[in-house]
Amino acid sequence: MARVRGGMNLANGVTVARIALVPLVLVALALDAGGGGWRWVAAVLFAVAAGTDRLDGYLARRLDQVTDWGKLMDPIADKLLIGGALVVLSLLGDIPWWVTVVVLVRELGITAMRMAVLRYVVIPASPGGKLKTVLQSVGIGLFVLPLALLPDVVRVVAWVVLLAAVAVTVVTGIDYLRRGWSIRRAATA
Repeated sequence: MARVRGGMNLANGVTVARIALVPLVLVALALDAGGGGWRWVAAVLFAVAAGTDRLDGYLARRLDQVTDWGKLMDPIADKLLIGGALVVLSLLGDIPWWVTVVVLVRELGITAMRMAVLRYVVIPASPGGKLKTVLQSVGIGLFVLPLALLPDVVRVVAWVVLLAAVAVTVVTGIDYLRRGWSIRRAATA
């Protein structure tokens, strides 16, 4: 499979669309702290945005459109969606701030590390990083729903998935730091 270094293509266009959906998700979520109609709009928009993560990766591989830009921007688009939703959910009191802080510190730290080693190599998402993204998307997606209107079991599942996401977030963050440190050491040796 030929790897294109950069450039816009269909797969990268889907990533750009995901980034464009982020403010719409956040506004819809912020408009309805009580759990009515806007909360459902936010949930649908969040699900569409989160779903495009799989779509852009599929298109990139299927259409041979894997680019360095896509490998870099895809995780950034995820971080914007996940981070933005976490901040708004914490502001609304739906998710405790410690969850948001742990996730954002890891995400910002790994993004900074990726930028630091960018001149040597683009570090693509690992399988653990992809699992982390799925768990975060599902867990946060459940919290975006109007939980007050749904059976209690949905809230329990939301917490179980979110706490699993936080655990995987920490573990994969440590793994990425180890990989980044190895790349930097090898490149400067």
